[in-house]
Amino acid sequence: MKPPHNTAVPARTDAYPHGRRGLFRSWLKIQVENERYQPPHNGLIILQVFIGILFFVLVTRLWYLQIQRGEEFARLSLENRLRQEHIFAPRGRIMDMAGKTIADNRTAYGLSLVREDCRDIPATLTQISVWSGIPVSQIWEKYQQDRFKVKSFEPILMLTDISFELLARIESEIFAWPGLEIVVRTKRNYPEKDIFAHVLGYVAEVNEKEMEDDPALAAGDFVGKAGLELELEKQLRGQKGLFDVEVDAHGRALGRVLKKEPRSGHETNLSLDLSLQRAAWEALGGEAGCVVVMEPDSGKLRALVTSPAYDNNLFAAGISRRDWEALRTSNRFPLQNRVIQSVYPPGSVWKLVMAAMFLEHGISPRENVFCPGQVKLGGQIFRCWKQGGHGNVNMESALVVSCDVYFYLMAEKVGIDKIEAYAKACGFGRATGIGLPHERTGLVPSRAWKRRRFGQPWVRGDTYNISIGQGYTLVTPLQVAVYVSALLNGGDLLKPRLVEEDERLVTGKLPAGAGTRDFIVKAMRLAASGGTARVVARKDADMGGKTGTAQVVKLKMAAGDRRLRTAEMEYAQRDHAWIVTWGAKDGKRYVIVVMVEHGGGGSSVAGPVARKIYDHLFGPEAALAARAAQ
Repeated sequence: MKPPHNTAVPARTDAYPHGRRGLFRSWLKIQVENERYQPPHNGLIILQVFIGILFFVLVTRLWYLQIQRGEEFARLSLENRLRQEHIFAPRGRIMDMAGKTIADNRTAYGLSLVREDCRDIPATLTQISVWSGIPVSQIWEKYQQDRFKVKSFEPILMLTDISFELLARIESEIFAWPGLEIVVRTKRNYPEKDIFAHVLGYVAEVNEKEMEDDPALAAGDFVGKAGLELELEKQLRGQKGLFDVEVDAHGRALGRVLKKEPRSGHETNLSLDLSLQRAAWEALGGEAGCVVVMEPDSGKLRALVTSPAYDNNLFAAGISRRDWEALRTSNRFPLQNRVIQSVYPPGSVWKLVMAAMFLEHGISPRENVFCPGQVKLGGQIFRCWKQGGHGNVNMESALVVSCDVYFYLMAEKVGIDKIEAYAKACGFGRATGIGLPHERTGLVPSRAWKRRRFGQPWVRGDTYNISIGQGYTLVTPLQVAVYVSALLNGGDLLKPRLVEEDERLVTGKLPAGAGTRDFIVKAMRLAASGGTARVVARKDADMGGKTGTAQVVKLKMAAGDRRLRTAEMEYAQRDHAWIVTWGAKDGKRYVIVVMVEHGGGGSSVAGPVARKIYDHLFGPEAALAARAAQ
């Protein structure tokens, strides 16, 4: 019986819809097609070229690394095992004329940090702060400043001049802080401290600009910053030595090999006399001022003192901010070298220049002038220092008693133009060339200068003022010493010598003939024997001098037309006290200049200082010594 027409036929339940025979035919067809397949010829070529290029690149790179730069990479590899450490060379000693040391070196300990070996820099810097007591902020500031100055495997000097107590503590704990190392080096030492501070200057850590200017310098080096330490830096510094240090993977030193020995700096003998320097310092007695002692024939400086001063050991050890601010803001200016960096009105000392200029311009030394104690010029009164005046005076007596009126009237005859030219020819208005940094030139005023500076013309009153060393005239004490030395040595303007081995150097000739020089020297001799400079008079030596009292402010008068005494004036308004003298005994001759700021009278304040210095140079006078013995 047939099924109904619309009855569904059951589907095949085989896994292969065409059966096993159909599966075999399909597989056979694929095999036949695979046997007939041929890969494209171009693709094979591309693959071969690619493999060839890759091989060429690898060979080229291997040649570049092993041959072209093999030596460099071998060196870098060696540097991972070997490091170089510098051995700091001691600075050359500085001694006085007799070989007594005034600047030497001492052993000091420091703490350095190697970044590459330090596991935890913040913690390490904090530990340094704990050890030293320095705030962490300052430690971080120093680290940030120095980290880019050195390579990662080079040390950064974090602490200098560690005390023995702190050194013992650090040594007992440093094993726990990799990257830290105690270093031994020399530190500058100034045994005389402030007595030579302005001459020697000081050393301090090098800055970035100094390292850029000098490739031999590195972070942590100490160089001269002022005085002779700066001027003689190259010869005092010496040359560093070198160690090859073998280290392990943790940076620990396994051994050291000396590669280059250090060479200490050149030792230098100064012309200064240590005992005389001390005597001059003590003679000033703490007053603000300076002393110059110079040999007029050689130009050698035997003493160069500025007071007040500072302890230059503070800078060598690393000055604190508090000490620096105290020095910088002091109203006594201890950082100022008053011998060459301060300029003052010379007062009556300037009359030695004016008198020589009068003679060279034809004024007779016998011409008399009457001094009534003042000169009227329009509505102004120009006074002489002696109330009531000196009466009739000539050039010699005017110098001996220091009459102002004589110089007012004679300067008016000559005029400012000749005064300016003559003063500049005598060495004023320019540096002496002493060889210390920041020397000032002073000022010789002129018509053009006043017009440029104030927009005003030169007037007769200006000439009056300049004739007695007042007004706009400014000089340094060293310039005065060089001028007076030229009066004694035949007219040679000498470069002042601080280094004993330097040669005598003439920088100019005094525009004064032998007769003029002899006249001024004789007048100074008379001033010392019975004039305003008699405070330095001695019977056992040939002495000469000239005092000066330089006004700082316009002369103030008390009631009854009386001049105010020094004690009645405020310190800053008191006159500067000057004395310039020369003395000769037993074949030795010296020029001494003393300037005391706001000291008052030259003969009463500066004179006794010069007298004490001569007592040191020549010994006490025979009569005084005999009385003292009795």
